[in-house]
Amino acid sequence: MISVNDLTKTFVKDGTTIGVINGLNLEIARGDSLAILGVSGAGKSTFLNILGLIDRPTSGSVLYDGVDVFLWSEQQQAEFRNRKIGFVFQAHHLLPEFTCIENTMMPALIQGMSIADARRRAVKILTDVGLSDRLPHKPGELSGGEQQRVSVARALIMDPEILLADEPTGNLDSETGGKIQDILVELNRSKNITLVVVTHNCDLAGRMSRIIGLRDGRIHDL
Repeated sequence: MISVNDLTKTFVKDGTTIGVINGLNLEIARGDSLAILGVSGAGKSTFLNILGLIDRPTSGSVLYDGVDVFLWSEQQQAEFRNRKIGFVFQAHHLLPEFTCIENTMMPALIQGMSIADARRRAVKILTDVGLSDRLPHKPGELSGGEQQRVSVARALIMDPEILLADEPTGNLDSETGGKIQDILVELNRSKNITLVVVTHNCDLAGRMSRIIGLRDGRIHDL
């Protein structure tokens, strides 16, 4: 489903070119669950952002079902990202002025779904992640774990084929992090969602079907 070919990403700082991703090659099958491990600065989040079309590679290609998505226009990329890819970040990125259900509805409304349909879909997803009693609450009224579950619900509102999670349990205690792990693993199992997780959490990584390491922007054996 996803084919990454000779991918590079460089930045220029103070006149010096810095390689963050260096000739990376990877195949990710539909329905796979993949953990990416590595120290800070190894290129994990940059790679995830490229997979999610948030960032562009310097060279190389990313193919989704055989199509190089970086040959598309920005509008085509944005539409694909909104319909096909869900994101869960360590920082929840919830809008503080909106309620739990409104935050969850946002991607659907951006895509043009009616308010009634978006609300109906959001209620179901929030119920599925155990937040049926928190719908009218704003992020400041939720615990860290509850905010992360809203983030997961928001990522699922468009029924994505791919879920990208960047340190989804990084700011959570072990018990709450375990609940988020359970949700992610169950989504991969029951809905066949392709799951790619960047994590330092060995417990979460061990629950994925595959683990790769990144070092200096390259895949290495663990």
